[in-house]
Amino acid sequence: MRIQTTDPITGNDVKDLEHAPFVVEGDLKIYFESEDSKREYLDIEVEHPGEDFTTNLDNPSGMGPGDMHK
Repeated sequence: MRIQTTDPITGNDVKDLEHAPFVVEGDLKIYFESEDSKREYLDIEVEHPGEDFTTNLDNPSGMGPGDMHK
């Protein structure tokens, strides 16, 4: 298991790993300075466009001169 001891929200190093809150995502254990920081991290919405095939990620509009979609 990989371990991240830098709080991804605050950017600070977490020193007391025994008492620090954490989450496990796959094979990564992420430590946080506080429960507030952990909660803020967990509240970040993540898009999964590769899993939701109801959304078309193609851009049918032209991108400017020389665009191949004309």
